[in-house]
Amino acid sequence: MTTLTPASAQAIARLRAYVPPPTQYYNLPVTRRAAVLILLFADRAGDLRVVLTMRAGTLRSYAGQAALPGGKADFLSETPFATARREAYEEIGLPLLDSKLPPPFRVEHLCQLPTHLAKTELGVRPCVAFLSPSSSPSATSSQTAYPSSAIPSVETTLIPRLDAKEVAAVFTAPFHNFLRERDEKGGVGHTTEPASESPGVEAAGWPREWYRGAWTDWHETRWRMHNFYVPISDQKVTKPRPRTPSKSSKPQPKITHPSPPEEKVADPLEGLTRFRVFGMTARILVDAARVAYNEEPEFEHNAHFGDEDMIARLLKIGRLSEKRGERDELTRDVLRKAATAKM
Repeated sequence: MTTLTPASAQAIARLRAYVPPPTQYYNLPVTRRAAVLILLFADRAGDLRVVLTMRAGTLRSYAGQAALPGGKADFLSETPFATARREAYEEIGLPLLDSKLPPPFRVEHLCQLPTHLAKTELGVRPCVAFLSPSSSPSATSSQTAYPSSAIPSVETTLIPRLDAKEVAAVFTAPFHNFLRERDEKGGVGHTTEPASESPGVEAAGWPREWYRGAWTDWHETRWRMHNFYVPISDQKVTKPRPRTPSKSSKPQPKITHPSPPEEKVADPLEGLTRFRVFGMTARILVDAARVAYNEEPEFEHNAHFGDEDMIARLLKIGRLSEKRGERDELTRDVLRKAATAKM
């Protein structure tokens, strides 16, 4: 049985009690709304971990990068949590209903965080949830009760069963470590340095430690860019399951001539011992950890949470309209104009 440490229990309680400030999310058209799921669970030591994905290299945006499960809203009345849960089901196979989870697991919705602004001109609402086993079933669940001594571990029982459906991999990271400059538990340094053009995976010159950061100019202010290097050698990384032909599919015609052997496509994640988490995903995790643990990071960071003010300013100057262009992307000129708009 996994028992939360006192620090983890307090973190969950803070998130459960957190009330976000007013948001611009509902002022955005549906084409500009997105949500991500910060899915937390307790490891065997009782510390919190968060579920992450590596996006497929074939995707149109953020290909090959680490991300939280999530995506765009389908319609105006869809809540951020509904969007995040639907996308998590499509990407990693997390059931939409607790009754569909293997007993005795359940997902508790804890809170929403301030909306972030993606470079692709989407308002992204982080939704925090806690995946945990329960010794007693809910009134609406068909799950059977478990004695507390027999409750299984989420980390060893359920997480490996998640199905990487629309992503290249599913992995997890220590949640509190997003406030630290180094591995808190002595993460394994990488042993290989394969050349890679993917921004989310190892390449020559990678650090052997957890964090690197740098200041840049963005949103017309100084902006801290975070890079976390999550060790994966100590965990099972879930990858898409091979597709099996449907029983109802029509039999294929017999091939009377030899076909050329299929060329094996190299897996860019094979042999890596760390995945890089950076950009908006890293910033969202830093903000979520700040709220959960009531601590500030060891490294320099932007003090404000989310991008509510910048979203309001962009709406003021007519950006973030309902019609989305294929190449919608924020530029410094657009941000400069928004920053000087009168509110």
